[in-house]
Amino acid sequence: MNKLQPRKRLDFILILIALLSAFLNMYNIWTDKLVNAYYTSAVTSMLQNFHNFFYASFDPGGYVTVDKPPVAFWLQTISAYLFGLHGWSVILPQALAGVGSTLLVYALVKPSFGLAAARMGSLVMACTPVAAAVARTNNVDSLLVFTLLLGTWMLFKGVRTKKAGWVIAAFAMIGLAFNIKMLQAYMVVPAFYLFYLLAFKVSWKKKGWTLAASTVTLVVVSVAWPVVVDSIPTDQRPYVGSSQTNSVLELAFGYNGVSRLTGNRGTGGGGGAPGMNPSEGRGERSSNRTDQAAQTDNQSSNGSKSTPSNGNQGNGQAGPGRAGQGFPPGNGTGNMPEGFGGKQGPGGGGGMFNTGNPGVLRLFQTELSGQASWMLPFVAFGCIGLFAGLRFRKQLNSGQKEGLFWLGWLIPVMGFFSIAGFFHQYYLVMMGPPIAVLVGAGWSRLWTMFREREGWKGWLLPAAVLCTAAFQVFILSAYTVSIGATWMIAISLIGVAVTLLMIWMRKVERKVFVSAVAGILVLLIAPLFWSATPIIYGQSSQLPAAGPTESRGGTGGGGGRMNGNVNEKLLSYVTEHSTGETYLFATSSATSAAPYIIQTGKPVMAMGGYSGSDPILTVSKIQQLVAEHQVKFFLLGGGMDRGGSSEVTEWIKANATEVPATDWQDTNQTNKGTSDNFRGGMESSGALYEITEQTGGDAK
Repeated sequence: MNKLQPRKRLDFILILIALLSAFLNMYNIWTDKLVNAYYTSAVTSMLQNFHNFFYASFDPGGYVTVDKPPVAFWLQTISAYLFGLHGWSVILPQALAGVGSTLLVYALVKPSFGLAAARMGSLVMACTPVAAAVARTNNVDSLLVFTLLLGTWMLFKGVRTKKAGWVIAAFAMIGLAFNIKMLQAYMVVPAFYLFYLLAFKVSWKKKGWTLAASTVTLVVVSVAWPVVVDSIPTDQRPYVGSSQTNSVLELAFGYNGVSRLTGNRGTGGGGGAPGMNPSEGRGERSSNRTDQAAQTDNQSSNGSKSTPSNGNQGNGQAGPGRAGQGFPPGNGTGNMPEGFGGKQGPGGGGGMFNTGNPGVLRLFQTELSGQASWMLPFVAFGCIGLFAGLRFRKQLNSGQKEGLFWLGWLIPVMGFFSIAGFFHQYYLVMMGPPIAVLVGAGWSRLWTMFREREGWKGWLLPAAVLCTAAFQVFILSAYTVSIGATWMIAISLIGVAVTLLMIWMRKVERKVFVSAVAGILVLLIAPLFWSATPIIYGQSSQLPAAGPTESRGGTGGGGGRMNGNVNEKLLSYVTEHSTGETYLFATSSATSAAPYIIQTGKPVMAMGGYSGSDPILTVSKIQQLVAEHQVKFFLLGGGMDRGGSSEVTEWIKANATEVPATDWQDTNQTNKGTSDNFRGGMESSGALYEITEQTGGDAK
């Protein structure tokens, strides 16, 4: 009788880690109503017909798309179809992807580094603050990371089984990720090629054609949707939002590509100078504002300079003269040492979009360090352990090859974010997987060296714990105003105590493993707290970031201030006076239109795309729209008007009748201030125009 194969047991520790990840990603998301209203508006539109679904149309009228490919929004739309359109239903795919990433890290680490390392890696991934923050929103980065990790799992499986199909499928997943967030997905391409060349042990002939097939697959899957869209006549599809030439490929390689590195958001980036709206690809440009003008806007109404609290220029509110720009909360309250760059005031918020100043130490500046950098010193020590004694003439073992893969992922990502001119804090979620894996794998190797007393290498583990704890104290020191000095003091004392305990237990040969585990768990205390801050303090759903502050502009649900207000009086007026037009009204930007689309499910035209600066309309086009009875009301000016086509605006003003303010302005909202980034009250300072064939002159 053949022996029965041993049954695989459930790893209950992994289950607990997955539950922790689910809690951090999902708890209280049901309190967020609109989430990122720009993307929720797109889901509202995509639910209505296949045309909007395929193109990821921002508005139900199919006028303009959002500024990202549609794959992530397809999943959000499916979720909203199954569960109804709610804030939590559009968040759910990202939240589940965050949990899935935690499980995939476990699956990727275990075969080469063992059970303990896999548990450590998955726990670090679950406790990566920026990963938890972005998974609680409908921004697409959580799905991007999950897709790339799934591709990594396929690549590793293909290498182990020597099956080309898995390798080709792995590169196809990068192509799919391209259709989630374009060129950001390609950050892992060097790691994929490096690992394939080092680890795929087959004949050179098979290796060559597999590599060629994988590359072709990557390219074909990447450009399939963009090429299809660009090949369709422009009058039969929406305008490609945030592009300057109505092209998906230009959007991918310009605004969502090279412009991210150079910081140039002019030509090909949708226009605008510094001082733009810092929303993720959704109007990161304003109407030709300069740094000097932006600084002037920071003056308070009485002429004195306003001092932001906790690095927050309004906590997502619009400061004086900066209506609707929604600058994100600062993530620090202390000055950065000059040697680290980003010399900033007591409120933090240094650098564009609160990302610090470019330089080799940017990821250690206050603005970014709390998002994903907590364990970087441990990663450095772990890599020393993984590659100690390596001789180039000696063949790499499987663990070292995988270690090189994760370094091939991490180093380009760190390099990009160290110098890039145009990104947001939550993009750092790309650092989460390689850091998590290298911490788990590195800990396993350092523990072995520590246990076996391998000379100087045996002291790497306590040194790693002590140095990482010291770095975490440095991060915490910038937040003493917000959270007090208790956290900093506690991590200092516990870090030293655990290090000494490890050394003592090794000396007396008692419970060495327990002390080694305690060492790594101590280092996760602060990141875990940071990961919970979106629940504790709330966060911006448009610009998610982790970190404590007295006010993040929302409830624990993560987006209170991002929820838009609708001017009910305006909505009532345009509805009652409609004569069957396609659009309820047209407005300068998607920012003003989104809440109305979500509430009514009806088309509202964002004439200039998200920020109002997309070159979509011409005078002849607006004349045609009026003549075809597609639109008759135009909401112009106000805090949310960032420009757009001046010719179109002037034509509207010259050929339309201004509606008396008393007929449509909501006086209750007029005096509310500018606390919401998406708020219907913003139009109270603008003007509503009505235009018909009779009043439109040339439109006849």
